[in-house]
Amino acid sequence: MMVIGIPKEIKNNENRVAITTAGVYELCNLGHKVVVENNAGLGSSITNEDYISAGAEISDKKSLFDKADLILKVKEPIEEEYSYFKEGQKLFTYLHLAADKKQLDFLLEKKITGIAYETIQSEDGSLPLLAPMSEVAGRMSIQIGAALLQKNNNGLGILLGGVPGVAPAEVVVIGGGMVGINAVKIAIGMGARVTVIDVSKKRLIYIDDIFNGSVTTLISNSFNIAESVKKADLLIGAVLIPGAKAPELVSEEMVKTMKKGSVIVDVAIDQGGCIETIDRITTHENPYYEKYGVTHYSVANMPGAVPRTSTYALTSVTLPYVKKVVSGELKDIILNNADILLGLNTYNGKCTNASVAASLNVPYVSPREALA
Repeated sequence: MMVIGIPKEIKNNENRVAITTAGVYELCNLGHKVVVENNAGLGSSITNEDYISAGAEISDKKSLFDKADLILKVKEPIEEEYSYFKEGQKLFTYLHLAADKKQLDFLLEKKITGIAYETIQSEDGSLPLLAPMSEVAGRMSIQIGAALLQKNNNGLGILLGGVPGVAPAEVVVIGGGMVGINAVKIAIGMGARVTVIDVSKKRLIYIDDIFNGSVTTLISNSFNIAESVKKADLLIGAVLIPGAKAPELVSEEMVKTMKKGSVIVDVAIDQGGCIETIDRITTHENPYYEKYGVTHYSVANMPGAVPRTSTYALTSVTLPYVKKVVSGELKDIILNNADILLGLNTYNGKCTNASVAASLNVPYVSPREALA
């Protein structure tokens, strides 16, 4: 039996919660104890009574951390939460360590076993626990961008899809992965002209095929990016290298060529961002700022604005992994499951993800070596 703690998320305007009542019910049926922090689910319209009916215990934050063997979260721990963790505690959440040295130092100092949703990788190379939030963020990026293009938001004053006799907006998506393809889907649906740029010819062939040639596809290089950025009314940054800091593909000089009132939404900001002029993480309270006359949106927890959808989408994919993680001796489970092994970012004071170690210039120890 394992005690699983579900704390309330306290990041700015983060209303998601790490588990639904269905998840609590399944874990309790397997003989585990689930402790949920008081009102942790309210942002996602899940009450304490809902959790109690599913078998959970409601607790304050300190008692929860004191009791729990495994802490299950949505977002990475922030500084106000560090003191609650016990040395050697297990943590399963989105970590996004590549741009967060302070958090890595904390996890190493406390010898936390940190398993990151975003680096768990299936045999086919897909990222199953990142996928649903990438879908949400990709779709949101277009609806947010469309609103910011309105004149009352200091935008260009254009409708994304135009109207008969008036040209639609130019949307440029850099990165054709899960975020990018969902951004393209919504942009096409709203009637925009869309260009997608990716480093993989195979991926571009796939995108061209599923959208029946209605999307302009370009191979990623400096020239193609610069020319596309210059014409963009709405630019979406959707670049991902699993575990690593996102590469800065759009330079400051490129941004200077953009039209006054155009918009940038950098969905890659939780991994450092792929656009040079994105120099800060913003919040849902103050989501955007202006630079060179261009609106920059760089909220790191975009799906937190639609928590009901996001919480249920997230739990649907995390629950099978949570059940696996709590099914026996964690060390053996990690060693015997290649996907979870790739998810291990910190263990016993060691950084066990090569991309994170390289991004933050810290020593790297392979997961198998650390566990041994």
